[in-house]
Amino acid sequence: MNVDDLVRDSFHEQVADLAPPPVDFADRVLAVRRRRRTRTIAAAAVATVAVAVAVPVLGTGKDDVRPANVLNENDIIAHPGQTPPRDLIAAGGVALAAYYTETNVKLSATQHTDVRTYWLLDARTRKYVKTKWSFVAVAPGLRTAAVLEWNLPARRIGLLNLLTGKVERWIPVDHTVGAVAFSPDGRKLVATTYKKDPDLHVTPKDGQGSPWPNFQEPGRTGFYVVDVASGRAASWNEVSPGDGSGLNDRQDFGFSHEGKLVYTGFTPAPGQYFYDFRGYQVQAPANEKHLPWYVDARLSPDGRHAAGDFAGGAQNTASAILDPVTGRRITTVRGQELLAWVDNKRLIAWDITPGSNEFHNRLVVVALGSGKEVALSGFRGGNDGAAGRWTPVFARR
Repeated sequence: MNVDDLVRDSFHEQVADLAPPPVDFADRVLAVRRRRRTRTIAAAAVATVAVAVAVPVLGTGKDDVRPANVLNENDIIAHPGQTPPRDLIAAGGVALAAYYTETNVKLSATQHTDVRTYWLLDARTRKYVKTKWSFVAVAPGLRTAAVLEWNLPARRIGLLNLLTGKVERWIPVDHTVGAVAFSPDGRKLVATTYKKDPDLHVTPKDGQGSPWPNFQEPGRTGFYVVDVASGRAASWNEVSPGDGSGLNDRQDFGFSHEGKLVYTGFTPAPGQYFYDFRGYQVQAPANEKHLPWYVDARLSPDGRHAAGDFAGGAQNTASAILDPVTGRRITTVRGQELLAWVDNKRLIAWDITPGSNEFHNRLVVVALGSGKEVALSGFRGGNDGAAGRWTPVFARR
């Protein structure tokens, strides 16, 4: 079966009519995002340039000249019967480069940690393969991944060749690292440093109160910016967590849309802070200061639209599309949570079926100006944090 046959067979279009969501749906979605948020590869998901370390190995659909506001079926590779996916999922120039599941491991009566297991796309077989790494970020082009070993935080960063499966370079660091993310052009990495495992949580001794972890003082210490070609890490930049009241245990750094700054989320207003590569806090770029830090998709490739928060009404699930300069909502688009821009008009999102539980969602392609969507994957089961639920990692092809 060739790719065209696969696409035709797997294409699935869902009707636009939806049943009303629960009345507290928006609050619950936001709470889930804040608990589950990790800054891994959202910047790479909107990248527009590939570099020598990340030469594209899969077709990008760049020669497709049809209107982008149409849900085109023949640049989508979907497997709506697979969850977690076994075979390549992609739309336009964006691919599901990896995904991970989390297992909650009890360490003591008062401590537990969330352990990730990653599956990476094998570029030769177009299948997802289980890995041994504790953290993974994938560069534009699907040729290189940055990986961290067990246990977090790690003392070195690996650059993994996705064609050979071999680590081509190890980058040692003096300050231990808990997360990595590629710049939009794939030439740099930002490595978030932690003094403790960022996924280690402390629970109340008596087991009473909230079912959610009683987070301890954040252990984040700062960041490195790493040159991928040379493997050289710039001087470490210390970033104080302040009193820690605005940080989750894991609060990773990512790159700005242009790749010239790094940023981090912070729960109180203004919601995110930007830094130059020397560690100095700077003013947010004009088209990024209104972006919700917990919405992965962020800016469209041309920078003219911004992905906003859940905006479902009485009859449908929907997410906001913002004017990035003013922060004003200019329209809404189908979808529960916006994950990555496919192009300037289409996005990949999580969404549910009419009347279903908000956690029973699947990957879909949605488009501005359209009430329809295309299913990419099967539905995730269980509630947030349940065993077997998987989280996507996207990269440009």
